[in-house]
Amino acid sequence: MKGVSRTAKVLENKIEQYYTDYRTKEGTKMNQKVENLKGKLIVSCQALPDEPLHSSFIMGRMALAAKQGGASGIRANTKEDIKEIQSQVDLPIIGIVKRDYDDSDIYITPTMKEIEELMEVKPEIIAMDATISKRPGGKTLDEFFKEVKAKYPDQLFMADCSTVEEALHADELGFDFIGTTMVGYTEQSKGDKIETNDFEILRKIVAKAKHRVIAEGNINTPEKAKHVIELGAYSVVVGSIITRPQLITKSFVEEMER
Repeated sequence: MKGVSRTAKVLENKIEQYYTDYRTKEGTKMNQKVENLKGKLIVSCQALPDEPLHSSFIMGRMALAAKQGGASGIRANTKEDIKEIQSQVDLPIIGIVKRDYDDSDIYITPTMKEIEELMEVKPEIIAMDATISKRPGGKTLDEFFKEVKAKYPDQLFMADCSTVEEALHADELGFDFIGTTMVGYTEQSKGDKIETNDFEILRKIVAKAKHRVIAEGNINTPEKAKHVIELGAYSVVVGSIITRPQLITKSFVEEMER
């Protein structure tokens, strides 16, 4: 019996070592993919239900087109879109779920439900609203992020912020990436634009944050994208000006009608 017990223990140790090696290997691959984002373009491939391109298949092809154009990463919404995109491109993905709740202004990955959905497809990075607004159920960012990190300690997270103060608070909480995603989209940042005063908001965040800063929001020209990298952003997310043809068309029409 002792021999059987010893053999079982050896087998158990080998299995445990196999999974440890596998997790290490997968973690190294993921880290390398994320490191490849440094100084590069991330394209946001999203279309909401009321938009003409709303389709996981279309978002997968959009991501492929972005890759062919030289994009190094993708930001995507919903597990369905992310799964399709993963089948088309081998690029790091920033995953979110946009969902409205009656008792909160937050709609970007607001609750654990959205986190769980994203973990089914395991994007390299999960982004969430990191503003001062209360989450559904009255939960604060601090409370929510603590719960999420306790459950998924190895997952990388990005904070979508609207002010310098929110960004630095998220940095202190331990978010892996700090984003300017929400600048101008919250009550506390109403009227603000990321490019104001030579990207002052971004520069202040970069100067003080310990974690990597991703520039996002109204980066609508190649010149702006290049400049935010020069100012110290780790990478830059560009969306509508690349992936929402109805908005691109509208900008042409409005300019022609002036």
